[in-house]
Amino acid sequence: MRLRAEQLTVRLNHRLAPLYLVYGDEPLLVQETADSIREAARAQGYHERECLTVDTGFEWNTLLAAAHSPSLFAAQRLLELRLGTAKPGDLGAKALMAYAARPAEDAILLVTGGKLDRAAQQSRWFSALDTAGVVVQLWPVEARQLPAWIERRMLARGLRPTAEATAWLAQRVEGNLLAAAQEIEKLHLLFGSGAITLEQLLAVVGDSARYSIYDLVDAALSGDAERVVRMVNGLRGEGVEAVLIAWVLHREIRLLSELAFETGAGLALEAALTRHTVREKRKPLLRRALQRLPVKACRGLLRDCARVDRLLKGVGDGGNAWDELLDLSLRLAGCEVWGGS
Repeated sequence: MRLRAEQLTVRLNHRLAPLYLVYGDEPLLVQETADSIREAARAQGYHERECLTVDTGFEWNTLLAAAHSPSLFAAQRLLELRLGTAKPGDLGAKALMAYAARPAEDAILLVTGGKLDRAAQQSRWFSALDTAGVVVQLWPVEARQLPAWIERRMLARGLRPTAEATAWLAQRVEGNLLAAAQEIEKLHLLFGSGAITLEQLLAVVGDSARYSIYDLVDAALSGDAERVVRMVNGLRGEGVEAVLIAWVLHREIRLLSELAFETGAGLALEAALTRHTVREKRKPLLRRALQRLPVKACRGLLRDCARVDRLLKGVGDGGNAWDELLDLSLRLAGCEVWGGS
């Protein structure tokens, strides 16, 4: 029987199947799905656990011997077979089919593995496990699904992230769900339950990086070009991630663009600042920047942000990301830069 991960959760609250096959190329999802099966088995009296790992030279008759050997310590047990990235081969296929034809009466078999190709999914051993028990295929979380996945996971831990915080974390951990889970656990340990903002995420990266990046933004908004150059070079020398700086600059430039458009449309600047919940201490910097950056200039800066983002992702048209970050910061400060928009 093939089930989706969310269907498995419901099934585990009732009668357990004699065997489970859980596979996919995202280790965290495989691990957590297997954990849910282990937990359900313990709750239903399967207190003994025996693990077999398939590696070079693995003796497949060990599986059948373990399955049909009586338990020494518990009436019921969980027998785990960890395939990893290995393929059963002829001997493994025969052992798995033999087990599926005659499952152990006092045990549940949990088989875990990585991604299985089409040939494996059409094999006789796979079909035998599917017929005798439950098969769960786990798909990777795509980039467009990652922010929602992170938000659900954070909410489950009592964290309430802002949209900005979720988007930034998704960009930072894309392609590595285990890193995402670890970051969320770290946030919970550091901040406990409650709201999580982008500023808190940046703080976790390191206090020195957080304050330096915001000092850079403030220097650019105030038009202090000399300080901008000094700070960009300093951040680069300290090993601060360019993507971190690009994110904060983009956020500030996007806010400036919205403020410039709204005031250009007739809204009073103070009303626009209030509408965007700008803190009092930041209002003078934004007022100063808006005096030299009309809507057209702000749109140009947004295009510059997009170019820097492409460079950081390795899909740009050449150039150095740090040089582009310096140019972007100087243009934000009101300086004309060679090659600028």
